[in-house]
Amino acid sequence: MTTFDMAEASLREVNSALHAATSGEFVIENPRGAHAVAAGINSEIDVTINGPVGYYCAGMNQGGNVRINGNASAGLAENIMSGTVHITGSATMSAGATGHGGLVVIEGNAGSRCGISMKGVDIVVGGNVGHMSCFMGQSGNLVVLGDAGADLGDSLYETNIFVRGTVESLGSDCVEKDMEPEHLETLARLLAASGLDADPGEFIRYGSARQLYNFHIDDIDAEVRASGGAS
Repeated sequence: MTTFDMAEASLREVNSALHAATSGEFVIENPRGAHAVAAGINSEIDVTINGPVGYYCAGMNQGGNVRINGNASAGLAENIMSGTVHITGSATMSAGATGHGGLVVIEGNAGSRCGISMKGVDIVVGGNVGHMSCFMGQSGNLVVLGDAGADLGDSLYETNIFVRGTVESLGSDCVEKDMEPEHLETLARLLAASGLDADPGEFIRYGSARQLYNFHIDDIDAEVRASGGAS
């Protein structure tokens, strides 16, 4: 096990060592809210960060297993490709944004736009999520054990959203959907992987009504008239 103390080691030193590693366990002490800690990991290493972190912690993670014992600022695990990012505290806006794969676990709350434009990542939040979460979510799963803010799933594609609590409002084209056995299995798997205890039967599934991303040729005349052109 290798330990870095960011009271003495620079961010560049720490991240360079993580980028060069192909295996092993690493501990980072005293991150003191630094930005981009453990960003760009590209191998199956285990990293534990003891303390709060700033923007883009564990961004672009590919293969690594990163655990943050503390809170995180904006862009936690942004564009994660694979591996796991697990935070024991809360995260501010855009956690897991544009993630293509892997698992992001937030034991506390997540701020606005959690999972924005997610493209295959699975995100499990133990508390609440803020407004516009899963905006333009394309694939993957967002699991919320608490409540969801306004405009959940706005302009959604094929991401499944599972919420145990209340939803302030649904965004455009996001609707409540039936919970099929396959969805219960997915939910149970993600809850087990996250280590968060909840009954899958207590959740409601939300998904796309599939109206916004279909082009209708009959809409052309209306668009032309609205723009002042000839029909």
